[in-house]
Amino acid sequence: MGMGSGDSTYKVPVRGESEDMYNDVTLPITEINALKALEQLLQDNGCLNQGASIPLVLKDRIERNESKIGFYAENNTVIALSVRYCALTSLPNSLGQLTNLQQLDLTGNQITLLPTSLGNLIHLKKLYLDGNQITSLPEMLGNLIHLEEIHLDANRLASLPESIRKLTNLKTLNVYGNTLVSVPASLSQLTRLKEVSLGRNQLTSLPEAFWQLTNLHLLNIGENRLSSLSESIGNLANLTTLDVGHNKLAALPESLGKLRNLTFFLYLSNNHLTALPESLGNLSNLAYLNATDNHLTALPENIGNLTRLKELRLYNNRLTALPSSLGNLSNLKELHVWNNQLVSLPESLGSLTSLRKFSLYDNQLASLPESLGNLASLTDLDLRNNQLMALPESLGNLTSLTYLDLRGNKLVSLPASMGDLAKLEKLDLRWNKLSSLPDWIQRLEQRGCTVFK
Repeated sequence: MGMGSGDSTYKVPVRGESEDMYNDVTLPITEINALKALEQLLQDNGCLNQGASIPLVLKDRIERNESKIGFYAENNTVIALSVRYCALTSLPNSLGQLTNLQQLDLTGNQITLLPTSLGNLIHLKKLYLDGNQITSLPEMLGNLIHLEEIHLDANRLASLPESIRKLTNLKTLNVYGNTLVSVPASLSQLTRLKEVSLGRNQLTSLPEAFWQLTNLHLLNIGENRLSSLSESIGNLANLTTLDVGHNKLAALPESLGKLRNLTFFLYLSNNHLTALPESLGNLSNLAYLNATDNHLTALPENIGNLTRLKELRLYNNRLTALPSSLGNLSNLKELHVWNNQLVSLPESLGSLTSLRKFSLYDNQLASLPESLGNLASLTDLDLRNNQLMALPESLGNLTSLTYLDLRGNKLVSLPASMGDLAKLEKLDLRWNKLSSLPDWIQRLEQRGCTVFK
């Protein structure tokens, strides 16, 4: 470690600047000793060369989590420290001497326990511990009263300490991919929380008080073992993104319709849902809805109220029909309804003039509406493995179509208009009952379209 007179000056090159440019950083001896102890650990495991120092790095690089190893100092004190992906199994107790630290990034190590001295870092605002092997958090965590973000994804936490209730400035709590079986009811006291990720844990329920976190914007409770959701979920009126996918939900509360600020994503996939609540029609600002891998047999007619929807995924269900109101989804760009039991499509789908991708394979469609030809923006149409014996002449109007899959149907002929599909790049006709191939097939191939026949 380069130090000046009196062992109080930390002198290292600024990473990103030329090698001959140096900054003199005067640090308290306690902070220098803390850095030296950490350096020794990094040298011992080969992450730092023997005799090398933890480099001083620019503020924006450390704030953007771009530095594997480095620190940033301001007003002669260490403000931010990053030691990422260095295979550390433990931390020196002296780390608690960096009492002005505001950001600590220890992502991707092999730490199992945090030293209690970390409770001295009372100015800490951001703590990154993703991708470690932490099995429990010390009660001293509650000392970090200025903490705004804590990132603990992909660890081995079975519980959260009760002292977490003291972190009243916390805005982000990410504990995705742990082994939590419950969360403390006192979490409800963290009223500034905006983002909570509890996904991929072993939660079977959430305390009723949890639904008092009314400032939440993002909530991920997917990939757990939840069998029901409280009607009180409707209290979370500021939610913009909600993930409850990959649980054991058999039904959804009607209060879901109160979440009118859901503007980004609603994930309902991989549950045991047989129906969606009528109140879903209230979510008129929603952009993405995923209800795949459920047991849905029908959709609420008012799903057509979701007029800002851009992507709708409904595959792997038991739908026998689609409501005509789907034609109101004028902003829809992708519609995925493969592997259902659809026998027909409503004419109204021809109004989806923004639609680009339409996947309908593995259904029981015997015919297609003539209005399909109105989908002027459509680039991908997948109709394989249905019961189609004929196609509408209007198919030739799909001037943007680049990919058309018709495999595994019962087609005996093709409309001549298909020869006008000037942008078609791939056409798959295999496993049909075509008696002969029309001349326009050769013309498509001559201009570069790949045809499987």
